[in-house]
Amino acid sequence: MTDRSRVLTLSCPDRPGIVHAVSGALVALDANITDSQQYGNPATGQFFMRVAFEADASDEALRANLQVVARRFDLAWRLVHAERPVRTVVMVSKEGHCLNDLLFRQRSGALPVEVVAVVSNHPDLAPMAEFYGVPFHHVPVVAGDPESKPAAERRLLELVEAEAVELVVLARYMQVLSDALCQSLAGRAINIHHSFLPSFKGARPYHQAHDRGVKLIGATAHYVTADLDEGPIIEQDVERVDHRSTPADLVRLGQDVECRALARAVRWHAEQRVLLDGHRTVVFR
Repeated sequence: MTDRSRVLTLSCPDRPGIVHAVSGALVALDANITDSQQYGNPATGQFFMRVAFEADASDEALRANLQVVARRFDLAWRLVHAERPVRTVVMVSKEGHCLNDLLFRQRSGALPVEVVAVVSNHPDLAPMAEFYGVPFHHVPVVAGDPESKPAAERRLLELVEAEAVELVVLARYMQVLSDALCQSLAGRAINIHHSFLPSFKGARPYHQAHDRGVKLIGATAHYVTADLDEGPIIEQDVERVDHRSTPADLVRLGQDVECRALARAVRWHAEQRVLLDGHRTVVFR
């Protein structure tokens, strides 16, 4: 890709002529559309579109043309440069499998993100962040101290603002975010967890699942909302197991599934492939 590459995403009430109008606004500035996907939700009457294109025109000229279409069709839209990595903070606690996977994928060029910081309520994963050359911030949340959590969340928001962070990834961060923080990060925070919820809550969920003889284990990546673990789902993955699988096997396979699901969700978000549709998502793969 070059600096000429952009991605346009939009949503609006569905009606005839949207695709024609959007394409016309881009072609009028000699844009070359390289990929276009759209979806009309018959249940809600909403229309969603993602257009990748190349153009020599300035952002200002493109936005001026698109604004005419936006007024006509009541568009909610976003235009970004496709080659620019998304500035990202990864939040962790003590489990490092998802963090290691994300940092390795970033380093190898498999994820279009720039991890500008790792934030943790424990110091355990500082050596991993140091290995990848990413600043590590230990922001403790002290049990029994009611001021600790609000202070930690303020530090996070200060970091998000100072580093112009566009995405926050909860890569096995084992703290519940406040409603206020969830609202501040709405649409730009992704969480990963095992898919045993709500059946197996609390500690040692894989051991609980083993005791019940589950045959599928999985992971869910979703946007963070005030409703704990119930935000709009971006991606899910599963792995089949059987009676021979030990609790340790389930944990190991579960970590692999979590890494895969989270990496796909982060990549799709960074590539502007995920659009919110109420409490659901539209994912243009």
